[in-house]
Amino acid sequence: MNQEEWLGLSLKHNFWTWSSQGSPDVIHVNRAEGVYFWDEMGKRFLDFNSMTMCVNIGHGNTRVQDAMIAQIRELTFAGPHMSTRARALLGQKLAEIMPDGIDHFLYTLGGADANENAVKLARDCTGKNKILTRYRSYHGATMGAMALTGDARRLHWEPSVMPGVVHFIDPYRYRSAFYRNMEGVTDVQFTQAYLDHLEEIIQCEGPQTIAGILLETVTGTNGIIIPPDGYLQGVRALCDKYKILVITDEVMCGFGRTGEMFAFEHWGIVPDIITMAKGITSGYAPLGAVAMRSEIAAYYKDRQFVGGLTYNGHPVSLAAALANINVIQEDHLVENAALRGEWLKQKLTALKAAHPCVGEVRSIGLFGAIELVKDRESRAPLTAFGKPLNATMKKVTAYLAENGIYIKNTGHMLLIIPPLIITDAQLEEGLAVIDAALQLADEDIALGQVE
Repeated sequence: MNQEEWLGLSLKHNFWTWSSQGSPDVIHVNRAEGVYFWDEMGKRFLDFNSMTMCVNIGHGNTRVQDAMIAQIRELTFAGPHMSTRARALLGQKLAEIMPDGIDHFLYTLGGADANENAVKLARDCTGKNKILTRYRSYHGATMGAMALTGDARRLHWEPSVMPGVVHFIDPYRYRSAFYRNMEGVTDVQFTQAYLDHLEEIIQCEGPQTIAGILLETVTGTNGIIIPPDGYLQGVRALCDKYKILVITDEVMCGFGRTGEMFAFEHWGIVPDIITMAKGITSGYAPLGAVAMRSEIAAYYKDRQFVGGLTYNGHPVSLAAALANINVIQEDHLVENAALRGEWLKQKLTALKAAHPCVGEVRSIGLFGAIELVKDRESRAPLTAFGKPLNATMKKVTAYLAENGIYIKNTGHMLLIIPPLIITDAQLEEGLAVIDAALQLADEDIALGQVE
């Protein structure tokens, strides 16, 4: 079969997520290696999105493949209530890379059910019901995780989503809810305003009703929003004051993505519960996990935890995770993300200076965003929030695809989330194409042709 025939067969029988079924945006992928993948016709794409923000170690790593094959030959499946060698070794490895006191792990199928299980644990062991999350958060697409999500993706399913979730505002400096004009506002003032806002919500809701505060440590698909210094420390202090659990969602920003093994390490806090997925196996097999303090695990010493699914703790996924973490450590990929990240930050700053369509750039490690605007003075998004891509943004994304750059766009933002093995030369290759694509937006803006 040729590419069109393979694609036609796929379209005939498959139901596509996040897509209208009449016109799904589908690439028929044939193979992948390193930071690239190829379609059936042999066209090469530079993977600037790590597929779905997960292939941290790059494609085709034989050490992880071999570990999975060995596990399949030794023991393909064991039930979630069974102990296996892979389970024992991964638990030991995770305990080694976690802060002291975080030493028990519940395995899940991915990030959404990791977050839902974190909520179960928080509610169960505190005896309280409410969970606070932020409006610009995304925590997954199951009904519970959709409730936790603050952005417009949850609106489609309301009011059917899980009850008991209260949202609050993110410390988003470029589009601050509290400071329309940031001139003269210090970082300390900015941070404190958002902590005061959170504390007021805690007081209004009643701290005796709040089990946990769930945060994407660094906000992912909603624009790589990096918390200001002091913010996470302040959240930790508020939670200690009001006896609320801190839950950090490291599904996207964990396992080296930000230049630390886990993003919360940048700010020196220790959460009570940590959720993870994606980079835990680099997408080589489905797996999520909930890490918890020993005190939370101890709550269940004589109590049953009511939860679990058939494939929790699947030995092939656990073997993939163990091998993947070993690759991250052996190949110094956390360090590479930090080093390449500084180079990326400089290049993004240069892109902003060169293009009127760029309102702001943000990055931490190999986790970056280019925010596109109609004009810098109004900061109006190039494509309006929650609306289909306009002609200008379609022109930009089409140029990137035509020139072999696979990148995630979220309306008016381009996200740069490549595998952690990427080199400066490969980053330069991708950014050169982005540079040319942004010129198309600049031209439309100059001609007044942006919808």
